[in-house]
Amino acid sequence: MENELNVTYITLDGYVEVQKYKYLYFFCMFTVYILIICSNSTIVYLIWKHRDLHEPMYIFIAALLLNSVLYSTNIYPKLLIDFLSEQQIISYQACLVQFYICYSLGGSEFLLLAAMSYDRYVSICKPLHYPTIMRKSTVSIFLVLAWLVPACNVAVPTILSADMKLCNFFLNGIFCNNSIYSLHCVSSKARSIFGSVALTISALLPLLFILFTYTRIFIISYRSGRKVRNKAAQTVLPHLLVLLSFSCFSAYDVTIIRLGSDFPKIVRLIMTLQVILYHPLFNPIIYGLKMKEISKHLKMFFCQFKVI
Repeated sequence: MENELNVTYITLDGYVEVQKYKYLYFFCMFTVYILIICSNSTIVYLIWKHRDLHEPMYIFIAALLLNSVLYSTNIYPKLLIDFLSEQQIISYQACLVQFYICYSLGGSEFLLLAAMSYDRYVSICKPLHYPTIMRKSTVSIFLVLAWLVPACNVAVPTILSADMKLCNFFLNGIFCNNSIYSLHCVSSKARSIFGSVALTISALLPLLFILFTYTRIFIISYRSGRKVRNKAAQTVLPHLLVLLSFSCFSAYDVTIIRLGSDFPKIVRLIMTLQVILYHPLFNPIIYGLKMKEISKHLKMFFCQFKVI
């Protein structure tokens, strides 16, 4: 710990041989960060530019990809600085901010996926009512709630953590996730309750809702004709792949604090890198390849550069 002007510093102790491979780490992560920004932003730009993509499903996809860019920007710049630094440290206040943004955007991802599942449910199971249900005002409300609800939920445990006494100044990670709880001298019952409520509202309930809506979609599609089944397969499959990917990494992040120091350092680093590497790149690849209309506009977009 270093104390300067009453600032408490935390050492990020999750790196493995960072001084030996710092330039390799930096180059790889910088390349991935650029790819994340470019791939996600390209699809967001195409959805914004083309009027035929101004539909609720594509608007939710754009919001999800924008969420991935914000999530990555919360982590990568500090990560890149740490790779080239002699000491991998962060102030406790900045650590809490990173923690807050990380889980706020993580909760937003689940709620956006829930909004997308509802959109698909109405489109496939109640097509005649779709224009009246999924209006612009409805989509706007869903988007606001998707970012506002997790932000409010995560704020309470973050504020409670700000005043807790620290007995450990070495964080077993490369950025501030729920491992910050291991820094505190004692556990807080109030924080645990609010944390459980936040997890339930921002992750578990949306996940159950998503599973329910997709189950209904598959049941109704199975009973309907081939055209309905094909529509369900084309639009629901990408969402399910993204949901599966994000749920697996979220489950790892939630359980990591339970395993504590028994988790091997190199394995923890690899799993943490997968969370911040694969998923932000996975989303644009899935939606760019699997969504027919987005794929069409992507091909036209890149053909312009070939002509030039």
